[in-house]
Amino acid sequence: MTLAIVIAVILVALVFDYTNGFHDAANAIATSVSTRALTPRVALILAAVMNFVGAFLGQKVAQTVADVIAFPDDMLDNDPVHALVIVMAGLLGAITWNMVTWYFGLPSSSSHALIGGLGGAAIAGGVTVKWDTVVDKVLIPMVLSPLFAFGAGFVVMLGIMWAFRRMKPTKANRGFKVAQTVSAAAMALGHGLQDAQKTMGVIFLALVAGGYATAGDDLPVWVIIAAASAISLGTYSGGWRIMRTLGRRIIHLDPPRGFAAESVAASVLYTTAYVYEAPISTTHTITSAVMGVGATKRLSAVRWGVARSILAAWVLTFPAAASAAAACYFVAHFFIEVV
Repeated sequence: MTLAIVIAVILVALVFDYTNGFHDAANAIATSVSTRALTPRVALILAAVMNFVGAFLGQKVAQTVADVIAFPDDMLDNDPVHALVIVMAGLLGAITWNMVTWYFGLPSSSSHALIGGLGGAAIAGGVTVKWDTVVDKVLIPMVLSPLFAFGAGFVVMLGIMWAFRRMKPTKANRGFKVAQTVSAAAMALGHGLQDAQKTMGVIFLALVAGGYATAGDDLPVWVIIAAASAISLGTYSGGWRIMRTLGRRIIHLDPPRGFAAESVAASVLYTTAYVYEAPISTTHTITSAVMGVGATKRLSAVRWGVARSILAAWVLTFPAAASAAAACYFVAHFFIEVV
């Protein structure tokens, strides 16, 4: 029974990873596609490949995700099925919110949906949530990373405008279209580094809950390969609804602004993964960078009404995913443990 549920949880985790891929595909490629630096199909292939590679570049974020909730020893020894139900419910809550926001084309955070889902399921299941980890590694970066991306995007774009002020716009656009191939690849690599690791962390949590690993173990290679493959396949499937929001509805981008936004966002992703070990939102980061570079035209050039809708989705993600996960927990607990 325990092994069957472990396998089920792993499969659900990979489904989440897949939905993360197509939900967040726009993060890496929307700016390049909207500026016509890359065709949609080429951009998707590039993003899928770089997502796969990025998944192998670290494990710190995965360890942080696995540390969000703590199962008591007596539960792991005597009732591992209950622990596994909590992990599965957290995943189902995150998937539910991902699908809702995907349907409405809102670039919400899969990362925060996952953390919110795990937290909601843990509370419903009577398990400890490590609030210090949530605050230090999730909530504080959630606030600071978009603010930094907005400010850095604005400053970097001003620097580009000054450096190339004497160059003809048509020539500059051609050059930055080529440069966007590099910045889009860097963004996709950062997305794989951040988001694939989150699924690895949940799978590892399931292995610990089922008694097939201990908290101090390294991630098994098969977990890394499975998570990398799932997010890459999801990315290749595309996320055209969200791409339209991120690439055009917030602001119409040109190649220099697309390059600046991608470069800033990628830098933030690498820094938070390696320096702070924080599972930040790639969606928050690139969206804020896009708004920052767009504001260099004039503040009114940014469609702030769309930005407000995105902000509302950000604010709702934690409680909505937590509520969905709690509901999933009670249903799963009834059918798996009670019946």
